[in-house]
Amino acid sequence: MNRSAQFHRIASLTLFLALGSSAQAQSTEDARPASRPSSYMPVVEEDFATVMNRMRAQKPGIQQRHANLLRERYDLADRPAAGVTMSRGKPVQEGVRVKLRNGSSWDSLAALSPEEIKNRNLWPEGFFPLPHPNQAEGGMLFPQFQINEVKQQTLRDLTRFDLDFDFPDHLLPEFPAPIYLTTRPDLGDVSRGKLVTSDNFYELFNGILNPKQLEGLRLLVVPFPQQQFNLTADRRSAKASFGVACFDCHANGHTNAATHLVGDIRPQEHRHRIDTPSLRGVNVQRLFGSQRALKTVEDFTEFEQRAAYFDGDPVIATKKGVNILERGSQVHFMAEFQALLDFPPAPKLAVDGKLDPKKASEAELRGQEVFFGKGKCSTCHTPPYYTDNLMHNLQVERFFKEKTINGRLASADGPIKTFPLRGIKDSPPYLHDDRLLTLDDTVEFFNLVLETRLSGEEKKDLVSFLRAL
Repeated sequence: MNRSAQFHRIASLTLFLALGSSAQAQSTEDARPASRPSSYMPVVEEDFATVMNRMRAQKPGIQQRHANLLRERYDLADRPAAGVTMSRGKPVQEGVRVKLRNGSSWDSLAALSPEEIKNRNLWPEGFFPLPHPNQAEGGMLFPQFQINEVKQQTLRDLTRFDLDFDFPDHLLPEFPAPIYLTTRPDLGDVSRGKLVTSDNFYELFNGILNPKQLEGLRLLVVPFPQQQFNLTADRRSAKASFGVACFDCHANGHTNAATHLVGDIRPQEHRHRIDTPSLRGVNVQRLFGSQRALKTVEDFTEFEQRAAYFDGDPVIATKKGVNILERGSQVHFMAEFQALLDFPPAPKLAVDGKLDPKKASEAELRGQEVFFGKGKCSTCHTPPYYTDNLMHNLQVERFFKEKTINGRLASADGPIKTFPLRGIKDSPPYLHDDRLLTLDDTVEFFNLVLETRLSGEEKKDLVSFLRAL
């Protein structure tokens, strides 16, 4: 073989190996999973004035898009039920507010199988997961009545420059909510009709609580740095903020329907909107957090401060001012006070948690029969507090095809804790993400999910029973 032929042979072999290597590399690259966003948030700050101006300019469009979604889903009218109020007298809203698709009725829908509802795209829009008003941004968001009262009492401002709360006040819990203590039921509402804050907690509770409990309450009403409210330039308040307090959401140990996104899911489109749960009755509960399954109220208290306040990102928490609570004293004191928060009185219930026949109406008694029978409600919600302290997967994804709604991917929710139903009429809206506005909506939702096919009268009676709890 001459030198020229040998050269061409070597060149051909080199080219072959190079092409093979390239093809192998391309094959390996194709086999890699698609890129996805990082679990961590960026820590490089933009200029604050630039961010605020940009987000203020975007606000009207974001607000309008979410308002359109709510109007498409729900009847938001102020329509109170005759003679039915929350514990301090706020009217309870009545009626199914979720809108049906054209041509559907609740009875015709309930007659279909989950597969038929899914294939015919008949799942009501209001039964899909509800996104945060700005799903891409998220963060704590407070009703205006909470913002106004906190500002008046403590001079703290919980206003966000980029977003306003979404639901009208008549669909929210009463404000301020009453406070009932397991240790002093003789006192009734110990809040005296006031929102408990750092400005008045000592005046209201000194002499009623022991020193540990009083210190625990103090820690629950003083602000700590949080993702959107802090002293750094990376915030969503116009002025630097001391932060938020536990009782800014769990107002008076109950709820004001303040919302947020869960911190323990990624990426952003999978994060669930949070309905702030009531802290009433935590002494009888064994699981905390809608999906986290934290085992004690101490775990929940510590988790909120270390992680949930910062969207579950400890890097951001370190930057903005994480508050590490001391487990043996501070967390214990906070938990001890929370364990004193009782359910509101339910004068129609006997000691076993069921209706006293001498006090209940015929409709309430019929509703109780549905609850413990055909409605299957007691499978999870067992008396006397109407919880089984377990997690359940409703598998609602059986009824719809996955889709994105204003940045929220509507897909499987997974297991959700069983919340107590005692005092439930005081805690609208319902489900873990606020998607159900009334108890009537809730009954219709579970009638489909559990495939119970209740009649119209059975549904009305069931709502009457729930209002008596």
